[in-house]
Amino acid sequence: MKYMITMADKSTKPAKRLSTDSTNSHEGATAGEISALEEAFRKFAVHGDTRATGKEMHGKNWSKLCKDCHVIDGKNVTTTDVDIVFSKIKGKSLRTITFDQFKEALQELAKKRFKGKSEEEALQEMYKLIEGKGPVISGVTKTVSSPTVSRLTDTSKFTGSHKERFDASGKGKGRAGREDLVDNSGYVSGYKHAGTYDHKVQGNNSRGD
Repeated sequence: MKYMITMADKSTKPAKRLSTDSTNSHEGATAGEISALEEAFRKFAVHGDTRATGKEMHGKNWSKLCKDCHVIDGKNVTTTDVDIVFSKIKGKSLRTITFDQFKEALQELAKKRFKGKSEEEALQEMYKLIEGKGPVISGVTKTVSSPTVSRLTDTSKFTGSHKERFDASGKGKGRAGREDLVDNSGYVSGYKHAGTYDHKVQGNNSRGD
């Protein structure tokens, strides 16, 4: 009888360890989410400021984060809401917020942004909008190198009338390359020694004198 009880005790121990392992893995996932959130915070905190350490965030960058990460949806959360929360969370004489204050601010906005959800669900949804994100750089266009584009823009390979529009260096001739301008000089078009006659006549006259 004692032997059977001992075996029963042993059979229950692995189940308890499994439960503990499951709890630990959940805590690890939560820690991972916080880390991703802090990484996003640091990216926005240093944006546009070479002296920033990433530990504190200015109001301008806070607004950019809320805009780039779509915290501001123009309906439940507006730019004004974001500014009000920032002023509320930061200290009276301070211009920045810490990461902990940042999370407080997100908690405030989560209630408005995700109405109808529980406080915890709303906060998790808010975190998902921000985790792993970084500042969006606007007004920057990347040039894509393409063999086709290079071939079409290589003036040395142009033929016919298109070739006449550019000089040997590839520089456009402007109007002269686009239109047949009337030559009133009296010389045949394309004559290499055009304009030299007058110089020759003047040279002969000076020698005759």
